[in-house]
Amino acid sequence: MGLSIVTEKLKDPDREYTAFPFWFFNGDFTDEEIIRQIRDFKEKGIYGFVLHPRMGIPESIPYLSDIFMHYVKTAVETAREEGMQVVLYDEGMYPSGSAHGMIAAADPALASVGLTLEDSWNTQGHPPEERPVARLADGKFLVCRHNRGTIRGIHFGEDDGEAKAPLSADILNPAAVDLFLQLTHERYYAVLKEYFGTTVIGFFTDEPSILGRNGLGTPEKPFFPWTPGLEEEICSRGGRPEELAALFEGKENRTTAIYRQVITDREGRVYYGKLSAWCEAHGIALMGHPHQSDDIDVQQFFGVPGQDLALRWVAPEKGGLEGMDSVMGKCSSDAARLMGRRRNSNECFGACNRSEGGRQVPWYFTGSDMKWYLDWLAVRGVNLFIPHAFYYSIEGARKEERPPDVGPNSIWWGRYRQISGYMSRLSYMGTDVKNCARVAVLCDNRDLHWKEMQEFYESQVEFNYLPLRFLEACREENGKLLCGDQTYDCMFGEEKYGRLQEQLRERMPGVKRIRSAAEAGRPDMRLQKPCPSLRLTHFIKEGKECFFLVNEGEETISETAEIKITEDKNCCLAACDLWKNEYYGIPVRQQEGYLAFPLELGRRESLLLLLCTEEEFREAGFRYRAEKEEIRIRGWKLIGEKPHDLQKEYEGTFYWEKERDKEKRWVLHAAAEEMVEYYVNGRFAGVTLWNPHEIELSGLLEEGENHLRIVVTGNPANRYGAAAIPYGLL
Repeated sequence: MGLSIVTEKLKDPDREYTAFPFWFFNGDFTDEEIIRQIRDFKEKGIYGFVLHPRMGIPESIPYLSDIFMHYVKTAVETAREEGMQVVLYDEGMYPSGSAHGMIAAADPALASVGLTLEDSWNTQGHPPEERPVARLADGKFLVCRHNRGTIRGIHFGEDDGEAKAPLSADILNPAAVDLFLQLTHERYYAVLKEYFGTTVIGFFTDEPSILGRNGLGTPEKPFFPWTPGLEEEICSRGGRPEELAALFEGKENRTTAIYRQVITDREGRVYYGKLSAWCEAHGIALMGHPHQSDDIDVQQFFGVPGQDLALRWVAPEKGGLEGMDSVMGKCSSDAARLMGRRRNSNECFGACNRSEGGRQVPWYFTGSDMKWYLDWLAVRGVNLFIPHAFYYSIEGARKEERPPDVGPNSIWWGRYRQISGYMSRLSYMGTDVKNCARVAVLCDNRDLHWKEMQEFYESQVEFNYLPLRFLEACREENGKLLCGDQTYDCMFGEEKYGRLQEQLRERMPGVKRIRSAAEAGRPDMRLQKPCPSLRLTHFIKEGKECFFLVNEGEETISETAEIKITEDKNCCLAACDLWKNEYYGIPVRQQEGYLAFPLELGRRESLLLLLCTEEEFREAGFRYRAEKEEIRIRGWKLIGEKPHDLQKEYEGTFYWEKERDKEKRWVLHAAAEEMVEYYVNGRFAGVTLWNPHEIELSGLLEEGENHLRIVVTGNPANRYGAAAIPYGLL
């Protein structure tokens, strides 16, 4: 039955739902250490990784050299032996598309170029590809010039602004992209052919940038993306190159609009399209993510659409709904839904350090933050997590390169199965589902209406982005908007695209148009009073109606909620706490087509709810939980400190009478920073990672006096970030 299938899979998901962390391949490699680390990943519940060449590889191991590929092959062979999978990374280091500068070195004409404004121009002393695009009425020139953009390399001395930073390539130029594929993808394939399509499942391309980084452009004298010969394509669409002068004035006209569309189309066709075709021909998926969080059109080229959550662009203290980057979760997941892709990914946690005194503190990333980010992504439909990052080495300056390590060098590595299990359960939960959003939000590339969508999130009105390019495949049926497997009751945003309004009215006259979340009609879940911090996604999995709820706020949500039901027969509500891997029933009251129930969702908590019949409820082994009772310790006593390990150890006692107290759920609360490990009568009882710390200990208590010991571990920023963050019991 559907409920039993889902819950059994949730308890122990298949390996395909593993997280795929970035493994910073950044040290003085040995075969033995590569093998040891991979086996350590497996022991912690990680069954795949993205093999990411990273700053810190010694110059004695050149990128793509025989010795480099030897260590890559060791990693891939070990993964195969351990039943794991690998995603290869296509650059050394990022942004992708330049083959660690080898493209520009092989042919300087293929280095990245841009369009800039010059007061005068003399062709002497410039290569042929640097030439005027248009002469303006005021005598100035629009000129295509090399902008000297770079990428971040893999050896020390090759970082942003450093002398050896590799030159970026012109990824709008087919010749440059062909050479990129030849130098990188074909090199990997020649060495690893036997693993493609089995152990090797994808190639990761990372935020390709047309101009690279740190080029010649300045706010006063900018460069805009370009490639030689682009003016012909613009003219063929009715544009006039001289009108591009408006770009330098911050203005828009007909030709600037054509220009932006040409750049998007060409990047898709020339870069992403070629990479996608290569991957498909070699039995793997194009993975990774584009340059911006609202780049939705190029997702069509990805076998696994993806995005990148880094640098605390969204964060608990910001609320998660502000700014262009707040759209990234649904950008990838909605694109995947519309294209029929099973998975979509997010490269998450990269340099998401907290700030103190107005500056980011290296390594100051907490378990509380990690849980918030995972829930933020999952409730928006992300179902493949790529934690950034696990470091091969943190020796010397390596530990300062985009920290923190969220794996082997984190404080929670010894208890990582708690985290890896949660990511796997979230991934299984969100894969092979039918989303039940009733609102289609029309959008264009880099125009995903983040401000307008805040109301929808805060009102628990779920929506899917519907890019304009998908409209051709949409149709109306019985007043509904159909696109692929998705069915929508109403459409938002039509008035924003006036040029299409008349066409849409003719093709879909019966589809309801709305201008706000309130006009979408009665939500599938309603609350007695507004709850702006509650997020919701509603979907069907294995035939069961599911609701995944997330508290994105700092205060406990305590409400009476109602779920709309379509059948008259008696219903039950099964609850799954995927973090704790606990499953139980929630008492309900059925009336007037709704199922009412008490909703309690604490800080950093999430909950999966499944509607089911009484028979399914019983057969799946669900039971209602006993009343909660708090364990009160007779004063915690500090019994030890290990400053080097950032640990403080406490003990206390609790008297328990079995016959009187056995029917209650006994929970222990602690106010502590940051990770707490619990031991009851000498047995390990569990771990918690955020305040308020709460753990149930019912099954471990014994008649009479019980000895409790807790170990509190502080944040690694104290060790690696020169911080002084208090830790221990508060």
